[in-house]
Amino acid sequence: MTLDTAFMLDHLPDFGHAALVTLAVAGIAIVASLLVAALNSAVIFFRVRGLTWVVCAYVELARNTPLLIQLFFVYFALPSLGIHLSNYATAVLALTFLGGGYFTEVFRAGIEAVSGSQKESGLALGLSRWQLFRIVVLPQALRIATPSLFANFIFVLKETTVVSAVAIPEILYTTTNYIALYYKTYEMLLLMTFLYLLLFLPLSFLLSWVERRFRHGQFGT
Repeated sequence: MTLDTAFMLDHLPDFGHAALVTLAVAGIAIVASLLVAALNSAVIFFRVRGLTWVVCAYVELARNTPLLIQLFFVYFALPSLGIHLSNYATAVLALTFLGGGYFTEVFRAGIEAVSGSQKESGLALGLSRWQLFRIVVLPQALRIATPSLFANFIFVLKETTVVSAVAIPEILYTTTNYIALYYKTYEMLLLMTFLYLLLFLPLSFLLSWVERRFRHGQFGT
């Protein structure tokens, strides 16, 4: 078997664009998921009546249903309710729904890991519940949850492969299209593998470095 390297080089810019689409969709979904998780964590911490069970139900639904089912629900069911979204908005919304559930659990675990003495000391100093959450609990919870949070960043980025089902021109969609058009299966699969490694490995090393910095900032070197 010989690889058509000239063909691969000619179509490398198309795969570069697909990689940018992948990063853009994942980046927006991660930021939106963090906002959803922060809001849900506040609801759980303050035990907001009538909303806590809604958050818990959302987390269970998001974490226990496949992303493809969530994606198809947004893509096919919402238009029947009069809500029409673009393919990109559909992909971001589905990824945010999934990521928000996982990030909420990460935040919740981090908050629960903060010692009770810290919370009691804050209240004894006269802090309000909101000040206690913002100044004492949340910073420590984020530091504790950093490893799990970063792992879920990678998880959401990998899940972008599913959004090819709604014709988002990310890496997998571009690969399957070019295989169907040109029958260059091995060349396209090799390019796809190379791009995913190029995305995931540097990001993994960067997040590991940031995690170590956070850990050293807490306990010293």
